[in-house]
Amino acid sequence: MLLELARWLGHHVHGGFLAFESLTLRAILATLTALFICLAVGPRMIRWLERYKIGQCVRDDGPKTHLPKAGTPTMGGVLILAALLAATLLWSELRNRYVWLLVAVTLAFALIGWVDDYKKLVRRDPRGLPARWKYFWQSVAALAAALYLYVSADTPAQTQLLVPVFKRVVIDLGPAFLALAYFVIVGTSNSVNLADGLDGLAILPCVLVAAGLAVFAYAAGNVHFAGYLNIPYVAGAGELIIFCAALAGAGLGFLWFNAYPAQVFMGDVGALPLGAALGTIAVIVRQELVLFIMGGVFVMEAVSVILQVASFKLTGRRIFHMAPLHHHFELKGWPEPRVIVRFWIITVVLVLIGLATLKIR
Repeated sequence: MLLELARWLGHHVHGGFLAFESLTLRAILATLTALFICLAVGPRMIRWLERYKIGQCVRDDGPKTHLPKAGTPTMGGVLILAALLAATLLWSELRNRYVWLLVAVTLAFALIGWVDDYKKLVRRDPRGLPARWKYFWQSVAALAAALYLYVSADTPAQTQLLVPVFKRVVIDLGPAFLALAYFVIVGTSNSVNLADGLDGLAILPCVLVAAGLAVFAYAAGNVHFAGYLNIPYVAGAGELIIFCAALAGAGLGFLWFNAYPAQVFMGDVGALPLGAALGTIAVIVRQELVLFIMGGVFVMEAVSVILQVASFKLTGRRIFHMAPLHHHFELKGWPEPRVIVRFWIITVVLVLIGLATLKIR
């Protein structure tokens, strides 16, 4: 939106306005715009949620330190989405198909999360949106995105699986691309949702992973960088850096209120779309396996739940004190801030490892 205005001003008023065509400049402005929106709107939204008593429900069988969190305003993910989408639409090239795909995926998963939160918090239905329907609609949205990317692929590289570190190991997926994209999008969405159990635990890793993916998007969208780094060139993927930057800005703005002790939680309406967006970006830039590395905290959280359920059903025993994994460490006696910060540190290390795969080949 503002890019088109800058182009018109650049050609009719002063050429200096054409500087706004720079991806890096617009990424910085998108970050600051999303951050400012969160900081400006956040206090009002928190008061509104408190007024209508849209508060967190705490499980009795969880860590006892969580009991005081009962009633903390939830569904703050709406704040993240508002800032993210506003900054994206203001600073992106709106003729880019990947931008609109990300907006569509984000809104679709946000709607699923909103229905789940609304049923739990407003209608006071502890079941929320039944799991089968949640996964059904997630599957519909993810498969629609995967099918669009598969049908609209311009080159074979856009449907191949790139294996990090190995320079010439590329797997032609064919129609299996649909299955991979589906599992990445749905899996990342639910993994982020599982990690969203402590104050600020999920949002900063989302910011860090988005920043890492922004580097890959920038490189994949530049034919010279893609050739030099030996990664698939995806025309138009560079514009995704604006979405990633907006997500980082919105995430940091939300963290201002979500840091321990949290004033607001994001809820499913925030966690589900953020995870789906990160998964979709990874699929577009052909870095699904790198996302697996950079989002290792999310992977650990999801795997811990899978192992816990499988172990209990097969043997009647639990592997962890409680799943997801962050609750296990809490029940071992770790203070909540220690769990949070250590998971953040792990994410920083994993994102750096993921970025290193650009050169280690």
